[in-house]
Amino acid sequence: MNYEIVNLESKQIVGLTTRTRNDDEKMGEIIGGLWSDLFNKGVLQNIGDKINNCTIGLYSGYENDEKSEYSITVGCEVKNITNIPRGTVVKNIPEGKYAKFIVEGNMQTAVQEFWDKLWQMPLDRKYSGDFEEYQPECTMKHAIIHIYISIT
Repeated sequence: MNYEIVNLESKQIVGLTTRTRNDDEKMGEIIGGLWSDLFNKGVLQNIGDKINNCTIGLYSGYENDEKSEYSITVGCEVKNITNIPRGTVVKNIPEGKYAKFIVEGNMQTAVQEFWDKLWQMPLDRKYSGDFEEYQPECTMKHAIIHIYISIT
């Protein structure tokens, strides 16, 4: 898989969050439920001061690595956090060095295939905050997703 190395400034996102792990048989259901709530319960529309029209899936708070528990937060990047909707949280995407991948295809299968391949790659991962940035033109059948993996 091709990627480029980028340096990012920290970002603040507002959204919904929970904890899970990749070997949890309900992981897909848990993450899918967060995305469903974000779009179908008016959460996304109520987040103010959005920087752009991208949505973000942030993986953070890793206990250790991809085999351990982590937090998943779905939401969007914001300019400030003075008025966040009830039931949402603020999470920070740390500044630092990231491997940036661009994935295109069916939203669900392309992302799962990406992660399956990533776990086999010899990247020197930092596990400080990895995120998927879904571009505004995404549909379920054809998504363009920028995926950032924190590296040392």
